[in-house]
Amino acid sequence: MLLSQEKHTMNKTELIEALAAKCDISKAAAGNAIDGLVDVITETLAKGDSISLIGFGTFAVGERAARTGRNPRTGAELKIAASRSAKFTAGAKLKAAVNGKK
Repeated sequence: MLLSQEKHTMNKTELIEALAAKCDISKAAAGNAIDGLVDVITETLAKGDSISLIGFGTFAVGERAARTGRNPRTGAELKIAASRSAKFTAGAKLKAAVNGKK
């Protein structure tokens, strides 16, 4: 846990190194595992299904209705088409860890 006020965003390389160290596997194996996980999540959400990891969270597809927006420069109205987006909802254990609780 970072105690300083500085925020750090972990990049993919750092994530691979951390996973390799945590699981005592090679960086290549960790990289393949992360790539595979991202592929599975992407393919599952593309089909419209969701993934639930109890305690960690849920990956799901959200629906956005069509709506009317406004061009900020001209003020003209424009139609924004309906769309789908990926969303993540944190689970109880993840929320507790982020808030410093056990």
